Amino acid sequence: MQYLMLIYKDEAMLAAASAEDKAAHGKGYGELNALLNQDDGVGRGTATWPANITTVRLRDGETLTSEGPYVTSGDQVGGFFLIEADDVDAAIKIAERVPDARYGGVEIRPIQQ
Repeated sequence: MQYLMLIYKDEAMLAAASAEDKAAHGKGYGELNALLNQDDGVGRGTATWPANITTVRLRDGETLTSEGPYVTSGDQVGGFFLIEADDVDAAIKIAERVPDARYGGVEIRPIQQ
């Protein structure tokens, strides 16, 4: 199944991160892009709204999920990925690898085909 992952980030939170954390942030995107580029052939569809949306945030090493498209004040769209995953749990595992999940959140929306 395909999922749209909308990436939200809090620029102030990222700006306050240590140099080490900022370096890990950049490296994390390189690793994520390499992982996602292993598969090709992304199809087309329409993201659902507002049903079946999961938001993923990483805080203090813990994965937090919530149902719905809820972003916090200060978050802004930082990008998106269109991914293939077996189910929402597999999509969450990929979202955990998005570095901005530590500085905002990743909204997962199933694609209707």
